[in-house]
Amino acid sequence: MESELHVAAVKGNVPSLLELLTKDKLLLDRIMTKKHTESPLHIAAMLGHLDFVEEVLARKAELAREQDSQGSTPLHLTAAKGYLNIVTSLLRVNPDICIVRDKYERNPLHVAAMKGQVDVLEYLVQARPDAARSVVEHGQTILHL
Repeated sequence: MESELHVAAVKGNVPSLLELLTKDKLLLDRIMTKKHTESPLHIAAMLGHLDFVEEVLARKAELAREQDSQGSTPLHLTAAKGYLNIVTSLLRVNPDICIVRDKYERNPLHVAAMKGQVDVLEYLVQARPDAARSVVEHGQTILHL
């Protein structure tokens, strides 16, 4: 059933998600207890599937803080892609994910800066100004990146 959930996330198929959750109400809970490369929330956020992201967040907001094998949260991935609407949804459930660092010690603001996602970066700086002052290796800030 987990593979079906991942397929639904790739397609952004909310009806499939709802059907799977009808069959197994604890499906999202099970996802949290296993180490995956990427959760369905990571996948949907990275691919820009806003409706799917919002449905998952409404049912299991804690998934917003989950990290993949690279230490990235869904916010890291969507900040890199520039999906401001999904960034907004993720921060609505947990603004503290702005300070979570990946395995390279980068927070989502660093990633947005590196990828030139100015709109996302501006939004993240407004949401968590302290995250903008965070440094990576060699003392680099978002301005350096």
